[in-house]
Amino acid sequence: MSPVSADAAAELSTRIRLHISEMWPQLTRSLRHALEAAYDPKTEAIEGSRLPLLYVSMDESPEAIQRQIDVMMEGGSSYRGIEVRRLDGAPELITEHGLLYLPGRYVVPGGRFNELYGWDSYFIALGLLRDGRHGLAQSIADQFIYEVSHYGTVLNCNRTYCLMRSHPPFLGRLVLAVFEESGDTAWLRAALPMVERYHAYWVSTPQFLPALGLSRYHALGGGPAPEVVGGERDADGRTHYERVCLALRDHPQPEPWFSEVYDRTTNSLTDSGYVNDRTVRESGFDLTNRFGLCGLDARSYAPVCLNTLLWQLEKDVAQVRKVCEAAPESIAHWEALADARRARMTELFWDEAAGLFHDWNLRTGSRSRYAYATTFWPMWAGWADQEQARRVAGKVPAFLAPGGLLTSLEVTGCQWDAPFTWAPLVHMAVRGLDRYGFTSEADEIAHRFLALTFAEFDRTGQFFEKYDAADRTSDVSGKILFGYPTNEPGFGWTNAVVADLLARQAGTPADTLVAPAP
Repeated sequence: MSPVSADAAAELSTRIRLHISEMWPQLTRSLRHALEAAYDPKTEAIEGSRLPLLYVSMDESPEAIQRQIDVMMEGGSSYRGIEVRRLDGAPELITEHGLLYLPGRYVVPGGRFNELYGWDSYFIALGLLRDGRHGLAQSIADQFIYEVSHYGTVLNCNRTYCLMRSHPPFLGRLVLAVFEESGDTAWLRAALPMVERYHAYWVSTPQFLPALGLSRYHALGGGPAPEVVGGERDADGRTHYERVCLALRDHPQPEPWFSEVYDRTTNSLTDSGYVNDRTVRESGFDLTNRFGLCGLDARSYAPVCLNTLLWQLEKDVAQVRKVCEAAPESIAHWEALADARRARMTELFWDEAAGLFHDWNLRTGSRSRYAYATTFWPMWAGWADQEQARRVAGKVPAFLAPGGLLTSLEVTGCQWDAPFTWAPLVHMAVRGLDRYGFTSEADEIAHRFLALTFAEFDRTGQFFEKYDAADRTSDVSGKILFGYPTNEPGFGWTNAVVADLLARQAGTPADTLVAPAP
């Protein structure tokens, strides 16, 4: 984007704000949108021409929900029916996948992601709250509470193939953000049991590691993930699994653990390999070499990100109990859980020599050396001490690219590594740096990301899932070797973070916002 006048920049900023506001209704789904929501481009190729499927939990009536949908769709020219089925067996036995029923409204990310996602929705809800759409933000929280109650956890997404995967746990933050706007103590009190049940999911085996007092990502189920087989093919028709197996076979320095996840005689992943692949998708960082090649050793790490979120969840439960005037000893219990987790995180994650927070490798019993943008998360949450924050802030230049904050310092062909930048990581780094007083570093990250997203919006009329921070573009063609090679428009969390950063920099001249960093 070439330099623009102050008037042109102000006009672009206004267009962007209007675009973000107008996107929320387009991305909203509910039972009234059942036909649209049931469409899943990730599995379209393997679904064939059958009716779209909507699955309901054992304690819901398929017949009643079928009647609701049919009444809502009556007279619709494109409606040819939706089949409603009850979940009546083990999730891994489902062969015909479909949408999972949710009773209320929610917002999807956009593009190929036409369902409710876990951590995406926290950032989306922040954008909705900023835009005055409080009811829709609260409805998202309600859908997650429903998921915990009826499906056992906040799901990776509300598709049957994600019944055995969760997502980074932002539920406490989401519930409190909604409450801060509504002041509805009765709603908050009603939400509390499911928030605590969600915490229990993460402090139970196999997620919880008693010897460490910390948790890890650990998806359940086995075999290839259906959406990967159906939706992560390259131009030559090869699946992600075929590409990653070639990388494992030809790796110049194979790791000892490769033999656990890869069968060289059949050139395929093992059962353990598929569980790790599902696990890295549960982590939200799909894919990265942070947890081994393409995340295929994901269960062997106690990560900074997950445990920071669980510390925050424990603090959030304590806060909810205070608001609800619970017994002091119950509040103290949750504070003690958070204190114990913080002590273990400080001991295991803080790398004094590197000045960064690193994940803990369970195989080696030592810290990973993989520098990653989650090093800013302890500052976002507030459990880092001031000296640690100062050291991490000093590393900002290493993570900076012309377009903003690099996800990692390694270019691997995975979309959650360099040279890519992602809105949620930008948000958390900026807010973390602000929290500890490192405003100039936060300003630099925010400015570069806004300049990139503004330039690409001006060029394309869209916000995207991710960006190439090195080349300052949303064009990722040929740069992603593993996973899905596309960049999705829409895009829920990018819309929300751009709006948040614009509000943070209110008063900054518009032409300064759009000017690229030198």
